[in-house]
Amino acid sequence: MQSLENLNLSHNSLVGLIPSCFEKMHGLLRIDISYNELQGPIPNSIAFRDAPIEALQGNKGLCGDVKGLPSCKTLKSNKQALRKIWVVVVFPLLGIGGQGSVYKAELASGEIVAVKKFHSPLPGEMTFQQEFLNEVKALTEIRHRNIVKFYGFCSHVRHSFIVYEYFEMGSLAMILSNDAAAKDLGWTRRMNVIKGIADALSYMHNDCFPPIVHRDISSKNVLLDFDNEAHVSDFGIAKFLKPDSSNWTELAGTYGYVAPELAYTMKVTEKCDVYSFGVLALEVIKGKHPRDFISSMSSSSLNLNIALDEMLDPRLPTPSRNVQDKLISIGEVAISCLDENPESRPTMQKVSQLLKI
Repeated sequence: MQSLENLNLSHNSLVGLIPSCFEKMHGLLRIDISYNELQGPIPNSIAFRDAPIEALQGNKGLCGDVKGLPSCKTLKSNKQALRKIWVVVVFPLLGIGGQGSVYKAELASGEIVAVKKFHSPLPGEMTFQQEFLNEVKALTEIRHRNIVKFYGFCSHVRHSFIVYEYFEMGSLAMILSNDAAAKDLGWTRRMNVIKGIADALSYMHNDCFPPIVHRDISSKNVLLDFDNEAHVSDFGIAKFLKPDSSNWTELAGTYGYVAPELAYTMKVTEKCDVYSFGVLALEVIKGKHPRDFISSMSSSSLNLNIALDEMLDPRLPTPSRNVQDKLISIGEVAISCLDENPESRPTMQKVSQLLKI
């Protein structure tokens, strides 16, 4: 085809590199390869060098010394820079959850991160995509020592990812369900975990605008670092409380932590998180979900001093008198958070202040 003068290959879904044999087509004067998926350097021939950008446009990966195209040197350096942020998936961290799977991943720099891959949505289903966007929106607006650090995200039609801080210790639920790990999480550490969660919620409710209600505070959504510092995670169903909105929504959350009023009002307020915190605080002290304690508390008026023995995790040694007093104070605050009337529950700001005394 050395005598061919005009060649139009536009809109043909061609992929890959342009063959170098085009340089041997000495008779070629005009070329149109627009709107394909071609990449790499354009051939060193008159037809390509003199081609208007309209004849080359629509190919994201082309480069060369033509007006309108990036130079191949620039493109190469950009690719090298991009390689530095690729991750290598090592193994699944939690198995599979309701929203997706979480993986432990290692960056080229050696830094370890957690990557949450959201389930691919079914045709016409927007739930997982909405949860992904919700979590990204919440994490980009939050900065607090007791909330997971957000590093970035990838949004795609088929797959969506969120990259955030990795915690070797795992979730609070995992630790409390393991006897050895639970024994290592002593009374002082447990009280610090409760205070950290309270501080995170107080920040979300009072220092963010609009306020953010997590809606799924539970032991599986609290992660611990090596210093046993608590970090609230999983903002997939978080709600931004807009002052000009009624903030009605569908029932969501983890069974056993959901505020009772949501069963009939469906209206989200900060007091929903307050109730969940009360359940979680008792769980940290008791070492397991306090459902029996909560049901007995609602059926009769209990003296907290009498009930302290049944509140404490039997896997830990009996606390000193000083620690007992602090645990009783925490228990009183937690129980006040479980009031069936949302308006009677304290705010998380008040809870955070009480726990610092």
